[in-house]
Amino acid sequence: MALGRRKRSRQGELWIAAQDVPQPAGHPFYHKLNDLLAEAGFDEHVESLCCPFYAAHLGRPSIPPGVYFRMLLIGYFEGIDSQRGIAWRCADSLSLKSFLGYTLAEATPEHSSLTVIRKRLSVEVHEQVFAFVLNIAQVKKLLKGKSVAVDSTFLEANAAMKSIVRRDTGEDWKAYLTKLAKEGGVDIENPTDEDLRRFDKKRKGKKVSNREWVSASDPDARIMKMKDKRTHLAYKAEHAIDLDSGLLLAATIHHGDRADSESLVESLVTAQANLIWSGSEAEIRNVPADKGYHKAETLAWCHGYGIRTYIPERKLKTKRKWTDKPAEWQEAYYSNRRRVRGRRSKRLQRLRSEHVERSFAHVCETGGARRSWLGGLVDVGKRYLMYAAGHNLGVVMRKLFGVGTPRSLQTKGRAGLALFLLRFDLLEQLMRVWERILALMTETSAIHIPDTRPSRCAVAQTLAT
Repeated sequence: MALGRRKRSRQGELWIAAQDVPQPAGHPFYHKLNDLLAEAGFDEHVESLCCPFYAAHLGRPSIPPGVYFRMLLIGYFEGIDSQRGIAWRCADSLSLKSFLGYTLAEATPEHSSLTVIRKRLSVEVHEQVFAFVLNIAQVKKLLKGKSVAVDSTFLEANAAMKSIVRRDTGEDWKAYLTKLAKEGGVDIENPTDEDLRRFDKKRKGKKVSNREWVSASDPDARIMKMKDKRTHLAYKAEHAIDLDSGLLLAATIHHGDRADSESLVESLVTAQANLIWSGSEAEIRNVPADKGYHKAETLAWCHGYGIRTYIPERKLKTKRKWTDKPAEWQEAYYSNRRRVRGRRSKRLQRLRSEHVERSFAHVCETGGARRSWLGGLVDVGKRYLMYAAGHNLGVVMRKLFGVGTPRSLQTKGRAGLALFLLRFDLLEQLMRVWERILALMTETSAIHIPDTRPSRCAVAQTLAT
């Protein structure tokens, strides 16, 4: 065979017949996902939701809403955090083009189109799409909704600490440090950034408060200390997850400095509303959480609606007084303490640690939602809600087909191939041992022993079946 050489430059064909264009096989995961969405009537539902936000007959047709929401789901399944990355991946991949419903000759939407559509559609539309995905789980009899665990994590905001300004005077960080350096007796006429960093590192009482400082580029972001001990502008994402199925019932975005005990009620109300919108008749009855959610007023609210809380208490230096508080608060407080000491509480807390942390790993780490490239509570909440919907679709796909993401399908295929090769090697070794045994028996005995070894083709056919 002669050596083939790659052409350095090639003239493209001016006309290509449609039947000569090779059709891609597509990705089996996205084929199954499209079948699941088509069975539920996803495109018809989202088009009816988005119809009031578009003109009836004026202007050219827009990008279909089903394409917009599918591109956001691709961002979760492919682990892409930015709109530019999502748009580039969709334009580059033939299987994703097929998933979106585009042919080879059609161009997929650009990243700026995602921004325009996101600003056009309201938060309620995204919430309805999230509830529609829960309805798919409800139809497949996967949604339970009786025991709901709540926890939160921080998301990096699209703003740097250098962009913060003082709320009272409006001066930025550099001007503030320059004033402090002059007041501290630093004899520098025009200090450089390096001089200010050196002065800032040595000075005492160096603290930054959200009451005094705000980001000029993203006012909704708050100055928080992340899990890796870095100080960064961040948001708080709170998950309410069904412990029986692993489905997210609510994924809300809050200011980073909002207390967990204050946002718990909002997350539970949102989770119960999503259960109702999904067509489920379940009511939330058990709520395990960590001690950051412990507050007498919050416990009393849950107790008033028949919700049993399993929230550990904080250690207090003084004894709690109930003379200035309602009697319902005291009853809910001691009822929660009694339940926390039981076996059910330990079982629910183990499930909470397993399912909630897993949802954070899927959505924030492998899903790419830990770092937000958008600004504002509204926009960040819209994007994060669609990533949470992608997580729920992954749970449904895993329950129905055994695979929850396209990457896990590749891993599963490699594991199956490795197991096949391992079994084939073991059979090869057994055949060699059998050959040695036959050789020894023929040498020591004059009796003819028939060859009963299976052929290699028969072994390969047996393994393939």
